[in-house]
Amino acid sequence: MASLLSIRDVSIRYGKVEAVHRVSVEVEPGTIVTVIGPNGAGKTTLLSAAMGLLAFEGSIAFDGVSLATASIEERVANGLCLVPERRELFAEMSVADNLELGAFCRYRRRDASIRASLDEVYQLFPRLADRRAQLAGTLSGGERQMLALGRALMSKPRLLMLDEPSLGLAPIIVREIFQIITSLKATGVSILLVEQNARAALQVSDTGYVLETGELVLSGPSPELIHNPRVAQSYLGQHA
Repeated sequence: MASLLSIRDVSIRYGKVEAVHRVSVEVEPGTIVTVIGPNGAGKTTLLSAAMGLLAFEGSIAFDGVSLATASIEERVANGLCLVPERRELFAEMSVADNLELGAFCRYRRRDASIRASLDEVYQLFPRLADRRAQLAGTLSGGERQMLALGRALMSKPRLLMLDEPSLGLAPIIVREIFQIITSLKATGVSILLVEQNARAALQVSDTGYVLETGELVLSGPSPELIHNPRVAQSYLGQHA
């Protein structure tokens, strides 16, 4: 099966410091792929490069087309979307307005199905429907993450990149967020998930990659990585 997102031999620098060294990641259509690793491993940096926020060496292609010269807007219009770690919501705008901003590229194309997409988001996140007139800045942490996910879905992505979706959330909300991530896969959305919660990420994903100090050290089917002694000891709190 051809990859939807193909990251091959990608290196990324911040000045003279190499943050990512020749990393390759493949995301096939209809799958969840996770990248785990400690803080500073280069996970967020990799997503930023794929979204066009950082320069890189190597190749990144989406649906077989190189992203080397594509703008961020072009990437979103083609179905690539990033939910950043900080969520980047518009705090002084309502829930409904934040969601509608997610469909900006579709408005420009005069897409007639935006209202239907909004209804689908409210069905997926009933709490957002209840709070549609509420300012985004007044939401709880879990609700803000739901809003960030919902806003991304309004762009009708084919590949959703999620950067630390469980960060700062209570365990019960984390479980809910990961249940939602699993349900998104059933709708046909492919997902590239960056997470420090290795156990939760590997449980919902098909394939996993382990980054350490900017280099790929392990990869394979997620069920196998869960039982890998190195992963178990370093990321799952188990001793080999």
